[in-house]
Amino acid sequence: AILKHNNPCGVALAKTPVEAYQKALASDPVSAFGGIVALNRPIDADTALELTQIFLECVVAPACTPEAAEILQSKSRVRVLTLASLTDEPQQTIKAIAGGFLLQEGDQAMEHPQQWQVVTEKQPTPDQIEELFFAWKVVKHVKSNAIVVTRDRATAGVGAGQMNRVGSAKIALEQAGDKAVGAVLSSDAFFPFGDSVRLAAEKGIVAIVQPGGSLRDQESIDAANELNIVMLFTGIRHFLH
Repeated sequence: AILKHNNPCGVALAKTPVEAYQKALASDPVSAFGGIVALNRPIDADTALELTQIFLECVVAPACTPEAAEILQSKSRVRVLTLASLTDEPQQTIKAIAGGFLLQEGDQAMEHPQQWQVVTEKQPTPDQIEELFFAWKVVKHVKSNAIVVTRDRATAGVGAGQMNRVGSAKIALEQAGDKAVGAVLSSDAFFPFGDSVRLAAEKGIVAIVQPGGSLRDQESIDAANELNIVMLFTGIRHFLH
């Protein structure tokens, strides 16, 4: 994952860390400049060489091989942190407010796709379910309102922190460009109207995952059926404010 201003701008899965990093970087190389890279595998020499090709503020991973450390030391401005508990999520979060602070439970919910509900006439393929699950895991970590477009287990577009959901969808789909054709889309909260679904279909999205729970859910379902798009409801929202 490549993060910028507390939002992921590129996330990818691959068989090796260097492949995953390359895929994540290709998602948004402009935003990646000056970003933070997080890996869930040790940094090896091949990955370290790639990491030195652009300016990064920080790299964090469970471990770093001696060869990789030597390569990264050539970049005097990058900080490298090894953190064995990188995948652990906070049990609680604290937000400072006027007159005190807000203590709340951390968002640790990450249900399995088997618990989701297919609400459209068109059924998802096994590969689409895996892609939707990847997109759903990413959107959890994007500031709300959040929309994420993914393809081949890599982000293609990320729309974060907009005041309305269709605004986030427009940003994510515009960033994805031609990569949106055949891609999937995830939303951290329900669609209050069918406009985002129609916009997604117009850009080539084939499947959508969202929490559901709006009084107007049927409008989005009808739009998906009309446009021959797969849609699944998770039943859980992932607001990140």
